[in-house]
Amino acid sequence: MIKEKEYKKYLARIEELLKVVGNDTSPEDPTFVELDEISDLVAEYEEAHLPVATPGLIDVIRLRMSEMGLSQKELAELLGTSASRISEYLKGKRDITLDMAKTIHKKLNIDADIILQ
Repeated sequence: MIKEKEYKKYLARIEELLKVVGNDTSPEDPTFVELDEISDLVAEYEEAHLPVATPGLIDVIRLRMSEMGLSQKELAELLGTSASRISEYLKGKRDITLDMAKTIHKKLNIDADIILQ
């Protein structure tokens, strides 16, 4: 496992290599091989030291609203509740009920595992 100093050095080297390695570069090319090897080391370091946080339900709802082009009012209509209730959910002022969680799952197609976190 590499250390933070090496990690930073490798990140800089990856940027250099990306300027010369392209889609047409042969996998046997020394620069391609170096990029591949360093990328694996960086990925291993990041997985161990920089874990990506799993988005919470509110983040996923906001993302789905954006994807569907929905305002809070439109989301409220879709979910069969008031816009003020949606606002409370999105601001974390009110917990989402089990019935609302089921509706969110059905109407927004959000995975139940995310809802149950």
